[in-house]
Amino acid sequence: MQKSAIYPPVYVLGNGQLGRMLRYAGAPLDIGVQPLDFAAPLFEIEPDAIITAEIERWQTTPLTTALASHPNFINRNVFGLLADRYSQKSLLDELNLPTSPWQQLDSEAQWAQIFQQIGEKLVVKRRTGGYDGRGQWIVTADNPEVITDDLFGEVIAEAFIPFDYEISLVGARFADGATRFYPVTYNLQQNGILRYSVQLGADRTLQAPAEAMLSAIMHKLDYVGVMAMECFVVGDKLLINELAPRVHNSGHWTQLGCSISQFELHLRALLNLPTPQLGIFMPSVMINLIGTEHHPQWLNLPFSQLHWYGKEVRSGRKVGHINFAHPDKTVLIDCLQRLATLLPPDYQSGLEWAIEKLR
Repeated sequence: MQKSAIYPPVYVLGNGQLGRMLRYAGAPLDIGVQPLDFAAPLFEIEPDAIITAEIERWQTTPLTTALASHPNFINRNVFGLLADRYSQKSLLDELNLPTSPWQQLDSEAQWAQIFQQIGEKLVVKRRTGGYDGRGQWIVTADNPEVITDDLFGEVIAEAFIPFDYEISLVGARFADGATRFYPVTYNLQQNGILRYSVQLGADRTLQAPAEAMLSAIMHKLDYVGVMAMECFVVGDKLLINELAPRVHNSGHWTQLGCSISQFELHLRALLNLPTPQLGIFMPSVMINLIGTEHHPQWLNLPFSQLHWYGKEVRSGRKVGHINFAHPDKTVLIDCLQRLATLLPPDYQSGLEWAIEKLR
């Protein structure tokens, strides 16, 4: 990696699309960002290097061990704490922040008590590792056998929440405690995977309470950098569903819809760089491309930005995303309607959802 004359190098544990986009964001500022495969060869890590991660859990290898022991591994202890749903939920309870009622599930003898205390319909989740709809089960009194003996002690049970819709808030905290927040983003998930995000500016009802909750979490953890908080909206109330101590899929729209993307904001916070308040002046939409072959005509869509990850296309795999941003919502609606003709049938209902959010 070419060294910057101004900034120390930033090494990213993990070399997926998030690390790739962090590298892109660093280039205009001459911040050298190097995403690293866990199994990459060990090398001499500079004393002033900054270490971050694009994922909460990683394999133990000579390189990850060396990076994790570096004194400038920012948020080192936070990753493991938030990667485990038990300790993540315990943190939210400690801060008295609203979340779905939950309990660790250690044995089948607990079922009767859990159904009585938490609810008749549960979502059982792996404590670690489950994401994008994997490692999660819907359980009622009719099917507790779906939780096999090997899962007890490794899962938590939450009340199933019949939410109105889902939102996320992406923000950052700096070393001096200063914070920056993007507007609340409306999200649509399908089969447990985020497919669409729509940003319409600050929501008068949700923005302030969401910022207060994420601020409390970041300050408690003495966190530095970008963090995402996903929430269920029930009436006018927010319930925290998940936390991600990193840049997040629902913040991809910031690459086109804001002068400072979430990736650049993360680097600015890690390096403690001057950063103005985030000003958002136009609506934005992000569409995840899941298991879909590349279509060259995507590049012909106005007011859009394609990110293609260079991965082998497989069913259920995130292979890219498309951002749209424009001050006029009717222009965005027209763009989405044109996009609809360039995507398979399983995208159509989600595009209709996004268009309705813009109307």
